[in-house]
Amino acid sequence: MLTPLGIWPSVTNALSSRLTAEVRREGTRWVQEYARGVALGPPAAGGRATGSGTTLTFWPDAEVFDTQECSFAALEERFRELALLNRGLSISLTDERPARRSEPARSVHFRFPGGTRDFVALLDAGAGTPVHPDVVRLEREDRRMAGTVEVAMRWSGSRDERVRSFANSSPTPQGGAHVAGLHDGVAAAIDACARARGPARGQDPWPGPLPTGEGLTAVVSVKVDRPRLHGPTRGELAGAAVRAGVEAAVREGLSTWLEEHPEQADAILRRTGRRAG
Repeated sequence: MLTPLGIWPSVTNALSSRLTAEVRREGTRWVQEYARGVALGPPAAGGRATGSGTTLTFWPDAEVFDTQECSFAALEERFRELALLNRGLSISLTDERPARRSEPARSVHFRFPGGTRDFVALLDAGAGTPVHPDVVRLEREDRRMAGTVEVAMRWSGSRDERVRSFANSSPTPQGGAHVAGLHDGVAAAIDACARARGPARGQDPWPGPLPTGEGLTAVVSVKVDRPRLHGPTRGELAGAAVRAGVEAAVREGLSTWLEEHPEQADAILRRTGRRAG
């Protein structure tokens, strides 16, 4: 398929009765037409072009979908998510369909300089007062998993754990190896910090492993060449290398952050039961 965007345009192509791919590259506009995933001809030069980029225009297949109308709300939610996961990326969404009387024309624009930090702040809204002001963010490349890991997290007074996980910017609602690695790394970093500080005055000796998830809001996002997705809806990420890579990144990154922010570290230790309140 005439596009540098990876596998997802091919999926869209297969589910469309018609699709037009336009690529602007090196001063030339290239166009290729498809019908139900089959190319109607080779890419053809469509004139001169300024700049570079890719435009896909598609018509959902009525033989596949019950409705061919795209939901603005669903697209808005997904594009906001993508902008949060990819720091600095700008995404605009405009509804150019004829406006209904009860529904004015809509247009939204997303760009989040804080990326996953902003994501955690949004997830934390209404979750109670944060126990420490700063959102912890770390990013690292790991050769074992042949990719990168990015994590942002903060604890609040809520009793719930809110963890959102992604592989190559796609949601993994069943979690998997990257979420397990997050929990492993958080527990190791907090336990090490508590042991290094020793028990507070009047506190019992080291109580042993304790849960760290209560009140935790986190986003864990990995980008790998060949994600191993399991489950009926392919919503669970597998891979021992992914778990090990995320665990190491979180353990080392969070440990460094706790050392550099002693007052906030104390608040986290109290919240996770490692230190008396």
